[in-house]
Amino acid sequence: MEFKHRSVLLEETVNGLNIRPDGIYVDGTLGGGGHAYEICRRLGDKGSIVGIDQDEAAIEAAGIRLKDFGEKVTIVRSNYRDMKSQLQKLGIDKVDGIVLDLGVSSYQLDTAERGFSYREDAPLDMRMDRRQTMTARDIVNDYSEKDLYRVIRDYGEDKFAKNIAKHIVIEREKRSIETTGQLTEIIRGAIPMKFQKKSGHPAKRTFQAIRIELNRELDVLKNSLDEMIDLLNPGGRLCIITFHSLEDRIVKSAFKKNENPCTCPSDFPVCVCGKKSKGKVVTRKPILPSEEELEVNSRSKSAKLRVFERV
Repeated sequence: MEFKHRSVLLEETVNGLNIRPDGIYVDGTLGGGGHAYEICRRLGDKGSIVGIDQDEAAIEAAGIRLKDFGEKVTIVRSNYRDMKSQLQKLGIDKVDGIVLDLGVSSYQLDTAERGFSYREDAPLDMRMDRRQTMTARDIVNDYSEKDLYRVIRDYGEDKFAKNIAKHIVIEREKRSIETTGQLTEIIRGAIPMKFQKKSGHPAKRTFQAIRIELNRELDVLKNSLDEMIDLLNPGGRLCIITFHSLEDRIVKSAFKKNENPCTCPSDFPVCVCGKKSKGKVVTRKPILPSEEELEVNSRSKSAKLRVFERV
């Protein structure tokens, strides 16, 4: 299947980078290369971009899409959590801008055998990096009821998490849960019908939760933000697109802390903790998709863009 992914908040993100024609940029979630393509178009002869992705299908698609830009583009198969070490291998210490477009791509959702979608029946996979051995099947069949409850509650924010976990354990005692279709039916049985009619697809939150747990998405994000800000040259910008409140809270909190890291009590006349601001939050409120974008790409409706600038 061809790698198709419509980049969300494309113009807003690329504009948010405040691109210098001779700058060095990083797309930490390269995907099909949509954001990277627009960045490349604005670069001069001395500008360059490094694209990082852990999905082999994305790497292949982006390579084709960006081939006309030649040596301006370097593509690395890795996770953005290893951005600093990957850049060091390329002899790069500092960059002028970084983009992250978080979550799952349209290609991953639409390729049934990847196991991300609750709308298709396929093996329970959900790995963003298929070199990883653990899959969603392992979580569903091997996690204790208590751990399943924790994952669905914390990462899916589903008020029926306890009942869903209980139903999964009951059903897997009869036979192992191998497919997305099986899991979806179990979830349907755990949520009262009157709530299913009101709040979208009943499996959406549980699938999100299992995907986040499997790929350690929130841990990777939390543990990478400070380092990415440190990688920026003065005036360099970090643009991050999130798709749910869990991600957005992490980004908002990290940006705020890096803008004002002082831990002194509020009644102290001067700062004595010695923690210095690393920059400023450019977006006091997140940038949301326009009405026009929502019309052509319904998957953009939960997207939020936040931008931080290094000093």
